[in-house]
Amino acid sequence: MTEPADDTTGPPPRAPWQWREDEWRRHVERVRAGRSLKPARWPHGAKAAVAFSFDPDHETIPLRDAEVMPGKLSQGEYGARVGVPRILRLLERHALPATFFMPAVSALLRPEEARGYVERGHEVALHGWIHERNMELGRRDERELAFRSADVLERITGQRPVGIRTPSWDFSEHTLDITLELGLSYDSSLMADDDPYEILSYGRPTGLVEIPPEWIRDDAVYFNMDRYSAVRPYTMPRHVLGLWQDEFDAAYSEGGLFEITLHPHVIGHRSRAVVLERLLEHVCGRQDVWYATHAQVADHVRREAALGDGLPAA
Repeated sequence: MTEPADDTTGPPPRAPWQWREDEWRRHVERVRAGRSLKPARWPHGAKAAVAFSFDPDHETIPLRDAEVMPGKLSQGEYGARVGVPRILRLLERHALPATFFMPAVSALLRPEEARGYVERGHEVALHGWIHERNMELGRRDERELAFRSADVLERITGQRPVGIRTPSWDFSEHTLDITLELGLSYDSSLMADDDPYEILSYGRPTGLVEIPPEWIRDDAVYFNMDRYSAVRPYTMPRHVLGLWQDEFDAAYSEGGLFEITLHPHVIGHRSRAVVLERLLEHVCGRQDVWYATHAQVADHVRREAALGDGLPAA
């Protein structure tokens, strides 16, 4: 019997415990939190800042996974058909600005929705092409999708995006270089602080502002549902309200930023929209709060810190 050919192209990968010090240091230092950009003061003498954000993913999550049957797609359609109008009414009632991180395919499916955000004074920012997973892409594909997405959003809304939230906060080894090449002002995908900070690359300042999100302040982790797995909405919506109120109260007491990430197809349902309404009432009960888009937050902390442009684009 002939032995099977050896098709290995090199030594097997080593386990992390076998890495040399320079290897694990290189991974850690690739993208790191630099100086805090928490300002000494917020505009208009406000004690704290609030930045609401919504990710209108709509049908892009099932499409990304090649799930094209009507059932899954209808769940995404709910976000656009019911969730977005409900959210916009709440924001308008409280006169609050927000940032909508919109996948390009969502904008192509509903250009009037994307334009409507801008017409109402909100910000539209990058959120991938079809909610792809950046860590599964090579550099060339990730870069091409990012630039294509920016072009699409600019063409539809009339404004070039200045910020990015990577889909699922999936930040690859190439994402920072691509973000800098795009010339963006800020990212909102990394979680090294409660308040804005400057991103470092191998110890060098990049000039890129990070407006950190957190899974704690994300609706999807509490309410997602998958009928074929153990993913279930185990948390009562009003229990999540208490958690988010505590997050805001702590940010307020520290004079920091309260940032929250919500999804129209998740928070837009009736019982959950009640939670959003109660959260807005709680936040707006404070008189000395500055409400801003993510771009406005990035601009303010950049000016206060006299932040330069940092590293040249890759």
